Amino acid sequence: MDWHWRNTMKTVRFFMFDAKAAGPVFLFLLHARMWTFILLIVSLFSFWALEKRGLTLPSALRAFRLWLVGNKRPAVVLTRRQSMKDTGSI
Repeated sequence: MDWHWRNTMKTVRFFMFDAKAAGPVFLFLLHARMWTFILLIVSLFSFWALEKRGLTLPSALRAFRLWLVGNKRPAVVLTRRQSMKDTGSI
């Protein structure tokens, strides 16, 4: 009876949005101002756009970090790399 493990990796939903969007919703409900409404709309739109691209918030942050740092990720720190030495044919 392992069928109940099937849904464990699905994202948690708050109505039709990602559950991480519940924070701005509750903030707007507790502090109804124009700036919280704009924050709510921007956050809901950003979660919707991420979902349409097939990304979750952690994977979008990793993609942003990759874009910021670049594709080249050396395994050895720059200060510990040895420089190339040519001893010639001794």
